[in-house]
Amino acid sequence: MIGWSDIVDAEGSLDLGATDWRALSQAQVDLFARATGDAQFLHVDPERAAREGPFGGAIAHGYLLVSLMPALLAQRIVLPPGAAVVNYGLDKLRFADPVRVGARFRGRFVVTARNRLGPGKTLVKARAAIEVEGAARPAVTADPLIALVRLRDAFQTPEGAPPAAAPA
Repeated sequence: MIGWSDIVDAEGSLDLGATDWRALSQAQVDLFARATGDAQFLHVDPERAAREGPFGGAIAHGYLLVSLMPALLAQRIVLPPGAAVVNYGLDKLRFADPVRVGARFRGRFVVTARNRLGPGKTLVKARAAIEVEGAARPAVTADPLIALVRLRDAFQTPEGAPPAAAPA
């Protein structure tokens, strides 16, 4: 596990390492399909996907894997009390290979740049990969942009008092 200050204060790239392996379940895929309305048979009908699809069975939605990146990243970093990770954006997203239901996968992260935005706020750019056990290359790669924010510092006025509420 890597601490907040290690990430914010480091210079150059910082390898956060890989998460533990975890299995992708059909239940996860089905819940994502219901939440997004993307119930394509390649995702939600394992028998038909095996029979008619090009992948030999049901596969995860690419965006399901992307949506798991923050939880995977949380396995690699330790935040101090009163801090949060806020998604800012995503560059260079690629879906190189499908991920079959039942496959074991993990996340791998490298911090590539950081920009202090003010007290308690740092924008971090990383290189993220979703690796599938036994695969030659990552299934998904992206460059997430995340803000590491100390909530009590980021939302204080220079005098240290909380900012005034916006007019109604």
